[in-house]
Amino acid sequence: MRGPSLRLARWHNHANAVGAPSALRHWLTDTGSLTVKLSARSATFRLQRLHQYPATCLADEAAAVGLARPGRVQEREVLLRCDNTPVVFGHSVVPVSATAADWPLFGALGERPLGTTVLFSDPLVARSDLQFARLQPSHPLAQRARRAWAGATQAELSEQAVLFARRRLYRRRHGLLLVTEVFFPSVLALAQAGHLIKNDE
Repeated sequence: MRGPSLRLARWHNHANAVGAPSALRHWLTDTGSLTVKLSARSATFRLQRLHQYPATCLADEAAAVGLARPGRVQEREVLLRCDNTPVVFGHSVVPVSATAADWPLFGALGERPLGTTVLFSDPLVARSDLQFARLQPSHPLAQRARRAWAGATQAELSEQAVLFARRRLYRRRHGLLLVTEVFFPSVLALAQAGHLIKNDE
């Protein structure tokens, strides 16, 4: 039982429950657009789409998107990069039961941000409260995030580096969309740079 249990994250309704460092808390708990916040703290912001295709959702995502067990979804994974440094790994799933009328732009986003294109500009979109997790190295999203980091930076991200994540469920008409964001340690340096830029202005 120990192996499978480590592939499941414990999602909490309060950021205090995951023991995140204080410098990371404002990234985890901010309810606005992450894209806008990252853009304001970097000279160049880029969303890099890693893939978008049919897949099976993760074990700890099924119940959140209304499935009795892991089932088929449309999966999208991206890297959010500030000044070419990856700072966030994004993972989104939409059950295949959702129709084009539910999420009309999801299949054609390309490298446009999901948040500013759909989630924060459409009055039909309803948002749940944020949930937070501390990902074990064996969790699939932690493994995918590390591979994405290595592919983007040509350097390994140590398994000793704790990765914190947040997720939120969105509903539009009858369709559900679960968005999970995994924060790399590099986002902390970006926050410091952002404070410096603000003080200089």
